[in-house]
This record gives sequence, structure tokens and C-alpha cells, in this order.
Amino acid sequence: MYYKSIITAAVCIMAAAAFSSCGGGDGFVFRDADLVFCVAESCAGRIGAEHSGGMSSAVAAATAWDDSLKFDHVAMIVLRDGEPYVLEATSSKGVALTPWDEFRHLACDMDDEGGKGLVVMRVNRDFPVREAVERAYERLGQEYDWHFLPDNGKLYCSELIYECYREADGSPLFPAAPMNFRDSEGCMPAFWTELFEKLGEPVPEGVPGTNPNAMSKAPFLTQVHRCFSDVAIKCDAGVTGAEELENEVRSHSRNLPCGL
Repeated sequence: MYYKSIITAAVCIMAAAAFSSCGGGDGFVFRDADLVFCVAESCAGRIGAEHSGGMSSAVAAATAWDDSLKFDHVAMIVLRDGEPYVLEATSSKGVALTPWDEFRHLACDMDDEGGKGLVVMRVNRDFPVREAVERAYERLGQEYDWHFLPDNGKLYCSELIYECYREADGSPLFPAAPMNFRDSEGCMPAFWTELFEKLGEPVPEGVPGTNPNAMSKAPFLTQVHRCFSDVAIKCDAGVTGAEELENEVRSHSRNLPCGL
């Protein structure tokens, strides 16, 4: 019992170090075109209150890996007078510019249970950053793409990133792949069925597209920052056993950058 208590205390210290709070005073410095990935269910407000939870769960079920964090949203950091903003595509606003503090609040500080948070990644090789930012600004005001189809004048979150992040020759930095809307058991989540029934269209299964989870696995991205709420890990052996808690912290703490 004493040994488990020591383990639990140690794991809580690990959790505190691995999951920084989402305050702005942690010393992290953003760069233009950094990518912010939101953990599934952590930022329901990003997709519109009328769909919160349902779409997040459907995205995660269809696209996430079992051995890693599950993302339901991706957005671009842009700097204005040195201050970070988020350029993103959401169902409630279309392609819009969101102040960092507002974005961070929705991603980390909502008062509910679960692993709330975000991960910041950066392209780790040369690419035309300024052009990527300019392309994103050019798309401000475009509608959200509920149809999830390419080249229709509308954009969903990862489609915005796909269109803006390009090599010097104009070719996409991120690959597109046949889209999957089914969960790991091959079932179609009710959210997708109901959405496309309302649209009067078939689910675009197999149509080339992108998603936040696939993007996060790109070999040219490096994690540079993590931001999680205080309840992402419960340091309470009565809730989670010491061994399970230790495994959970380790599973979420891989590839943490130095000094975080």
C-alpha cells in the first residue's frame, strides 16, 4: 500500500510536468503556420453548439489510432503584431480568425470531464511559410464544407490546412487519401448517416480527403507544445489505480519536447 502511494505521488508529479495548464504565461513562443490539433471532445465549441459531441465522436471514431491521442480539429497559428491568432474552418463561422485566448478557452478550459487539451506541431523542414499564411487569409469568409467534397468552394478544418500548406512548386505538403467515415468495427456512426440524409447526398466514403488524425502523423511534423486542463489526468488512486495511472500518463507523454 505504501509502495503504491509512492508510485501514485510520483505519477502525479509526472502528470503535472507533462500536462501544463493552458495559461499564456508558460514561455512558449508561437511561429507563423504552427498547427494546433484539438483533442477529441475537448473543443466541441469549435464545430458549433448544434453538433457538439456528435461530430467530435464521429470524427474520432472514423479516423483515430487506438494508441495515440484522438484529434477532432486542426487549425493554423498566425501572428498579428506579435500576438497569436488561430485561422480555422468551423461550422459556426466558416473560415475565420479567432483570438488565441478564445480558442484556448474552448480547447482547454470548458468545465467538463475528460482529457481536454491541444497539441501544437511545427513543420520541421523548409517550406514557404509566408505563402501558406497568405493562402489562409485569402480563404477567410469561405463557408464550412458539410459535404466533405474537394474543390467545391467550401472548406472543412483539415481541408483548409491541405489547401494552404504547399511546396514551392504548389504541390500539397499533406497527402490526401480515400476518406473513411466508419468506426473501427465498420459501422457508420449515426451522425454521418443523419447529416447526409439531410443533405440528400451519399456519404462521400472513399472520396479523396484529409482529417486531423492523419495529418498529425505526418513525418515532417514535430510536437513543440502541449496544453492540457488540470482534469486531463486525475491524480487519485481511488479513481484510477497507480499502475493504470502510470500507464496513462506514459501513453500521453511520448515525444514531449525538452523543457515542457
